[in-house]
Amino acid sequence: MSGSSRSFGRRLRIVVLFGGRSAEHDVSRVTAASVAGALDPDRYEVIPVGITREGRWLLAGDAAKALERGDLPAAFDVGGDPVAQLADPGTPHLVPVDTTLDAAAGLRADVVFPVLHGPYGEDGTVQGLLELAGIPYVGSGVLGSAVAMDKIMAKRAFSAVGLTTAASVDHRVGGDRDALRTRVSNELGYPCFVKPANMGSSIGVAKVGAEPELDAAVDAALAFDEWVLVEEMVAGREIEVAVLGDALPEASVPGEIAPGAEFYTYADKYEDGAELYVPARLDGDRTEEVRSLALRAFDACRCEAMARVDFFFEERRFDGSAGRGFLVNEVNTIPGFTPISMYPKLWEASGLSYSALLDRLVDLALDRGERRAGRAGARG
Repeated sequence: MSGSSRSFGRRLRIVVLFGGRSAEHDVSRVTAASVAGALDPDRYEVIPVGITREGRWLLAGDAAKALERGDLPAAFDVGGDPVAQLADPGTPHLVPVDTTLDAAAGLRADVVFPVLHGPYGEDGTVQGLLELAGIPYVGSGVLGSAVAMDKIMAKRAFSAVGLTTAASVDHRVGGDRDALRTRVSNELGYPCFVKPANMGSSIGVAKVGAEPELDAAVDAALAFDEWVLVEEMVAGREIEVAVLGDALPEASVPGEIAPGAEFYTYADKYEDGAELYVPARLDGDRTEEVRSLALRAFDACRCEAMARVDFFFEERRFDGSAGRGFLVNEVNTIPGFTPISMYPKLWEASGLSYSALLDRLVDLALDRGERRAGRAGARG
């Protein structure tokens, strides 16, 4: 597999958009530093733009200076000169709100590379803003981002195309807790897992060993989202596949995670606490099966450009009976891009280097931008 074949008459200006209002703010900062450092400076001019936890958009001045010096920090600080919201559909500019900046000049962006993990970034909100502004961006569109981010809606999409998932029940804030306890006992049993519907990096996830622990776990998950998913515990290995492309997406070799804790925690993902096997410990037939399932899950959520599809591989159930094979867990449309993240590792093992992967993603963003600009009504 090769990288980009597109040639440019000038350097493209790539705005790396990071930080954000979600609980994954710090993860996003590390990802942004990795992405910005790997974009070829001969082909791209990188402009880091951070969003504070309060939602304020800032030009990461210190990070930009570090890029020029070649002295890249491990994570970008969200600080520096204020930049404002995206505006003016049809003009590829970020327009400053601060009166000390030249509003006429703005901050031109050829492509925005959002690395905003979690809500307010991975869920279609920023994607909608960029669509309104008419600026090409990396990753899935509004629909794919929103469906994949919401674990409840994603399960419905998987079920609609015949993909197997772990059994679950959902609950909304203010709902009947007695009914929830009854359903969990009757349909799932214990232990089980409680998860916020819209959150990543295992934030807000809790293992519940018995019914008296359920309410506290639900309350903790509701701190992150008003919908909660309660899911059966699966005796399965954790398998991940990276998907890249648009009309004809491709699946990477699968990888496998051996968590350092009872499940794949935040620390495992970003503090190097888990063992990673690339490729996964699967035979040839199982490898091809999970790659095919990953493409089906990608399509079910209407994803574009990139996603990491996560599975449980259940060979045996807890009672020793035959397992169900691969169960789709979730689709991540802005997967981690840190040096220890699975998405770039899987593509590297499939023959595509980190920098070439970024080239492909920029090309896909430009191609989709051109397609959308040519649609009837797109020009106003």
